[in-house]
Amino acid sequence: MKRALLAAGLAILALGGATGARAAWPERPITMVVPFPPGGPTDLVARVLAKQLTEQLGQTVLVENKGGANGNIGMQYAAAAKPDGYTVLYNTSSIALSPNLYRSLAFDPVKDFTPVSSTAVIPLVLLVHPSVPADSAQAFADYARRHPGKLSYGSAGAGNVTHLGALLLLRSLDIDAVHVPYRGSAPAMTDLVGGQVQMMTNTLNDSLGFIREGKLRALAVTSAARSAQLPDVPTVAETVAPGFEMGAWQGVVAPAGTPAPVIKRLNTEILRALQSPEMQKQLKAQGAQALGSTPQEYGAYIQSEIKRWGEVVKDANVKLD
Repeated sequence: MKRALLAAGLAILALGGATGARAAWPERPITMVVPFPPGGPTDLVARVLAKQLTEQLGQTVLVENKGGANGNIGMQYAAAAKPDGYTVLYNTSSIALSPNLYRSLAFDPVKDFTPVSSTAVIPLVLLVHPSVPADSAQAFADYARRHPGKLSYGSAGAGNVTHLGALLLLRSLDIDAVHVPYRGSAPAMTDLVGGQVQMMTNTLNDSLGFIREGKLRALAVTSAARSAQLPDVPTVAETVAPGFEMGAWQGVVAPAGTPAPVIKRLNTEILRALQSPEMQKQLKAQGAQALGSTPQEYGAYIQSEIKRWGEVVKDANVKLD
């Protein structure tokens, strides 16, 4: 009788353990929403992270591109997802730009998301078409001032970091140029290479190929220090605008209400992924710098960036519908 009870008890414990294991997150594939088109600078880093997380979690992390409206379509989609840990957003600095730029948003970047971790920052690079007679940032600034309103600059979209980065730089240099927004960085770069626009401040990882092939000229990077990928290209700060620094930062957030244990596990796995040799190698190849933070640190950073860019947008009088 005792043996029978013991056997039954062990069976119940085993069943309970199996049930608990089945309920442990993640028990099915995870969707990582990227609010920009495939092949762009954000997508490139997100896919490297998704691959590494897939290996670590033992579940597939699928990248789902939901581009449009400067990332707002994808962010709104992710904000409305079920907060169960199976949908996360790979966000960019647009999460801090949009609330300052758009008169109305269908989501709140602070209230509708739970921060998980920062992931990487990518410097922007000041690019010019070879037809522009300038081989340095100073020469470019001098040339542009002599030709006010004659130069045009492309961006990945109105209000995108590639737009505001250029706007901030041009204003600091007292340069008047015409903004030409595109639906993503790919068409903007195509027209820059073709000479339809003369300059752009684009993310480094999206620009390296064109620079190395001699199709575009890199004059300066916007990071505090020079990039290991372009060691001969100076920073904006050391050439024409002392103290100038900015980058296209990225991270992961989840829909508000996602269980705290899931956020904690996600954060742990992302930090682990960022330290992996393969991810470090991939980020370095793209000119990106690995970050990583606690959820609380990332939340505070997002709010500080919302405040920072709010001042820039207000000063520039930029508003979008």
